[in-house]
Formats: sequence, structure tokens, C-alpha cells
Amino acid sequence: MSALAVSIRIAVDCMGGDHGIPVTVPSALSFLARTSDASLLLVGRGAEIERALPGALKGVDVVHADEVVEMHDPPATALRSKRASSMRLAINLIKEGRADVVVSAGNTGALMAISRFVLKTLDGIDRPAIAGPIPNQLGRVTTMLDLGANVDCTPEHLLQFAILGSALVAAVEEKEHPTVGLLNIGEELIKGNDIVKQAAELLRQSPLNFQGNVEGNDIYKATTDVVVCDGFVGNVALKTSEGVAQMLGGFLREEFKRDAVSRLMAVAAYPVLNRFRRRVDPRRYNGASLLGLRGLVLKSHGSADAVAFECAMQRGYEEARHRLIERTVAAMQPFVAQLEQLHGARPEATEQGA
Repeated sequence: MSALAVSIRIAVDCMGGDHGIPVTVPSALSFLARTSDASLLLVGRGAEIERALPGALKGVDVVHADEVVEMHDPPATALRSKRASSMRLAINLIKEGRADVVVSAGNTGALMAISRFVLKTLDGIDRPAIAGPIPNQLGRVTTMLDLGANVDCTPEHLLQFAILGSALVAAVEEKEHPTVGLLNIGEELIKGNDIVKQAAELLRQSPLNFQGNVEGNDIYKATTDVVVCDGFVGNVALKTSEGVAQMLGGFLREEFKRDAVSRLMAVAAYPVLNRFRRRVDPRRYNGASLLGLRGLVLKSHGSADAVAFECAMQRGYEEARHRLIERTVAAMQPFVAQLEQLHGARPEATEQGA
């Protein structure tokens, strides 16, 4: 897909995350330097942001915010008591039509709560979901959702997540009919709890390219393009994967430092190890999408460094460039009747945030 003629306007919550301005501003400027059709709205404490800039820059505007959503703030506090926060003002920029996408490394619960309150959900979507890329054996990514926004889900919610994930992959990866799998403890129809079984039946009845149940190892085998689950399972799977990757990296370092011969072998193997490290580097896959909203919001890992945060910005840029919201609305049209029927048949469950 060719780039849009107009500039993609990215609002950056500069105060969010563990590091704030020392990471977000240099990362944003690095992204801008290599992206000709992008402009930046840097949101946060204006004087501090200005000090981090080398001077007046074309395509960069600073939006002052008096308040900051801290990583420990409860979502309700961030939503009701910090209306002048950098996070809230950045999201407001989308609603006002001044930005195409927001990128924040801030408090996940607060970001979801504020985004949902300000932007609202798309018609037919009860709850937004967090979708993220997981590296697979084919050198590509598997899109997985929900990764923690919704702990308890109904079968209808899982159907909605599948629609959103399929639309994301179709738009950004330009796959006409992405394959969808439902995460379960086995491939057989009889496996899983009642929620998963009912969700599988809804998915089979839908126009989605549903491939049936998939297991945890299928995420990395690239058995399907999209893997759907509730936020509790998704978040556990994500954090477990990150832990295993860190453990394996630690094991390799320990073994190559064990003795003089091992250290010599490490020098000889450095090119291979460097390629391996790049392939599994979690920074390259940073950036989770808050899907189902009437605007594009990207969540960076709170501890992201400049490389990782820039990757999240790239992901947000790609979603805006490919008009993800418009394409999601269009992709949902074949499901309107099914979603309306289900919405009227079952009341909304109690919402819980991860």
C-alpha cells in the first residue's frame, strides 16, 4: 500500500512509562528523522520537553500538560482526577481531529479507561481489547488478543476480539483472509471450558477464516495469523513467553562465560549469536494496539528504551497509514446481524481490567 499524501500525525505521551522524556522524546525525533510523511505532537510538561529538543523542528509541536498519570495511579483516579494529564490530552487530540494515533508507555489500566471514555467503542464492540505481535518460527509475527484488558469474557466478546484481530492483520499485513485460532488446551472440539466451547461455535458460524482450536505452541508455529483468548490467559501467556526468552538468553551468556575455551567459542560464534539476539529481541515487537475504539491508541511497554519505543511508534504509524479504523468498520459489516442478535440475547458481563 502506498503512503498517504497527507502527513500522519502522531501524538506522543512524553511523560508515560518508567523513563518519560529521556526516552520518549529522543525516540520520537529518531522516528521522525527517518519518516518523511509523519509529524509529531509531543504532549507533556512543555518546559521539560523543550529542553530535550535541539531547537525548533519542522513537523514537531509541543502540547503542554500540567499533570502526569503515574504508573501506580488507579484507572479511576487517572480518569476522574487528572483531566489535564499528558495521557488524557494526547487522547483528546484524536477526538479533536488533530492527531491520527496516540502512543503511550503509561499506565495500561489508565490508558484503556481514558481511551474508552474519550473515544468510545465502535458499533458492535462491547469492550476494547489489547492486541500484540508475537514472533513466530517463520520469521513473522502472530497477532494475539486479548493480552490483558478483559479478565472475564463471554463467548460474544471472544468473537468480537477475533473480528478485530482479523481486521488488524488484513489491514497492516495486507492479508485478504487472515486465519484465526481460538486458544485452548487441545485441538479437539470437546476440550476447554464452556466459554471457549461456545465461542468456538460462534466462530464457526461466522464469516471469519476460523481454523479451530489452537494450543500454546501453535502461537510460535504460526499455525494461524490471529490467536484469540481472554485477557487473563493472554497476559499469562505473554509474560511467560517473555520470561522464557530472558531465561534462555541468560543461560547462553552463562555458558559462554564458563571458562576460557567457552569465551573463545563465544567470539567465534558472535555473528550467529548477534543474529539470534536480534531475532528474539522483545524490543522489536513492542507496541500493543487497543482495538475496538474509535481512534488508534498504541501501548508501549512501560520499561521500553528508545529502540523499543520507536518500534511502538512505527506500529502506530503503520496502523494510521493503512487506515485501520476505516478498514475495521468495513470488515465488521458481514457480522452486523450476528453481533446484533448476540447483543440482544445476552447481558453484558461485569468488566474487569488487568
